[in-house]
Amino acid sequence: MEYTQLGRTGLKVSRIVLGTMNFGPQTDEATSHAIMDAALDAGLNFVDTANVYGWGENKGRTEEIVGTWFAKGGGRRDKTVLATKVYGNMGADGPAWPNHDRLSAVNIRRAVDASLKRLQTDYIDVYQFHHIDRSTPFEEIWQAIGVLIQQGKILYAGSSNFPGYKIAQANEIARTHGRVGLVSEQCLYNLAERRAEMEVIPAAQDYGLGVIPWSPLHGGLLGGVLKKEATEGRRTSGRAADALKDTRTREQIQAYEDLLDKHGIEPGEAALAWLLTRPGVTGPIVGPRTQEQLDSALRALDLDLDAELLAALDEIFPGPGPSPEAFAW
Repeated sequence: MEYTQLGRTGLKVSRIVLGTMNFGPQTDEATSHAIMDAALDAGLNFVDTANVYGWGENKGRTEEIVGTWFAKGGGRRDKTVLATKVYGNMGADGPAWPNHDRLSAVNIRRAVDASLKRLQTDYIDVYQFHHIDRSTPFEEIWQAIGVLIQQGKILYAGSSNFPGYKIAQANEIARTHGRVGLVSEQCLYNLAERRAEMEVIPAAQDYGLGVIPWSPLHGGLLGGVLKKEATEGRRTSGRAADALKDTRTREQIQAYEDLLDKHGIEPGEAALAWLLTRPGVTGPIVGPRTQEQLDSALRALDLDLDAELLAALDEIFPGPGPSPEAFAW
């Protein structure tokens, strides 16, 4: 397993991040534990979750599954870099009771204690803000985070779905108070969605944040959907099906799959391997529902995309280009 440092921290993390979003809603507890054991045995040490995972009436269920896995012992917690998130309403669907969501100091305090209980651990390595909170000043957020660090409940803070200017704002305010600031950013980034290259990734690089792309297969669109339709009769659903209604997108995906078929490479593995070549990227988050999907993700670590293939992928999915030129008409 290949490891790298998470941004400017001293944490050594695997180049693939185990996402747990499907644990509970789509994968039962026993299978989830087996996947986590297999991942740890393969050297994958970075596990990402969120307090809202489980969704609907089962919010928190995913953290509970991770917690029962830690409770099995065997050094599972000590070997794991654990990241979870705060922001969402943890109550029943509908409007949150005041101060029971977002990033107010009172909700951060409440949410971290609830996550620690579900996760059956006494600390979280990276506590992430799931979204920006336009109503809470960063001065308040950093004061709350400082208390949690002093209490030993968290080690670092990270962000998710932040625009570039909010990464800068958060870290500049942290700097004025002598705090470390954000150490990582989770962002939507993949071959088919490269807008993060315009501002988010440059901001993360300038401020020393690790970049953790989510949805590396763009909702399955980059996982060989057309081939599966043709050879397995598998029906594409969700965001991928919606995207394929656009003729240009379908043509792009067909060109992508044809290119990789010529090279004998599985599309999903190529999409992950491509992210591992990108400047600033720590490692993409994979969300396996099965052992087979985990095995496929791990194979991407050994996949070498040569310069010619990378150039061909750029032709199919051209990025926006560097800023500020990317904004020019």
